[in-house]
Formats: sequence, C-alpha cells, structure tokens
Amino acid sequence: MRTHIAGADAVACMKGGTEVPSIRGEVRFYQRRGFVFVEGEIFGLPKDNPSGFFGLHIHEGCCCVGENFSETGGHYNPDGRSHPCHAGDLPPLLRCGDGAYFALRTDRFCVKDVIGRTVVIHGAPDDFTSQPAGNSGKKIACGVIC
Repeated sequence: MRTHIAGADAVACMKGGTEVPSIRGEVRFYQRRGFVFVEGEIFGLPKDNPSGFFGLHIHEGCCCVGENFSETGGHYNPDGRSHPCHAGDLPPLLRCGDGAYFALRTDRFCVKDVIGRTVVIHGAPDDFTSQPAGNSGKKIACGVIC
C-alpha cells in the first residue's frame, strides 16, 4: 500500500463481493478544519469494464451484506439533494492496471457523520445525471467506515 498521512480518523477496508472477490484495499478519512481529506488505494479491479471508470459512493447502510451488498442502501444523502449532489457522491475511480489510487477534499460531510456507513465501488462509471444514483451498475465491493 502507498504511504499515507498518519492518523486517519476513519478507515474502510474494501473487499470484493461474490462477482469480483479479488477487490481489496482501503479508503481513509482525515478530518481537517472545514473539510475532509479522503484517500484510497484499491487493487483487483476487473478489466472487463472498457472505460476503466468505476462509480464510488458513500452509502447510508451500515453493513456489507446481502446479495450484491443490498444492505448498503442508497447514497448517503442527509440533505435530500438530487444526484450528483448527494453528500456521499464521490468522483469515480480510474483503473490503472488492476488498481486505482485517489485523493480528494470534500466539505459535503464530516468524518463523524460517515462513521458506521459504507463505501461502495460500482461496476460501471457514474453518469452524473440519472436519478437517483447515476446508473453506475452493480455494487462490486464494499467497506464499512470505522
């Protein structure tokens, strides 16, 4: 794994589901004054997605169970906004080889608001238009934010 900022305030350990069990990695959350820094590194992404982009969202659910992670629920959206303005809408992952690294700043939530929720990787890119969730396909990996 890539060297990262020490002292993450929360971490989601990502694991693939039955369709893509090879997926693994971490998403780390760092609370800063006025924003949250989020970084992650994912391995084992499938190569059958021709665009190489995968949807990435924080979901409202608190566990990574159920068929295709059905218990993760919808996108984290405490303000009832339309997609792609949900608090849990994140930029897509871009595969390089079989992995992806990302880092971003957001002021859409605080770390304390997402602890106990889930990070989900979807099998297709988010189209940033379709309601309610961007038409980003099946949930292929999940991790609980602890």
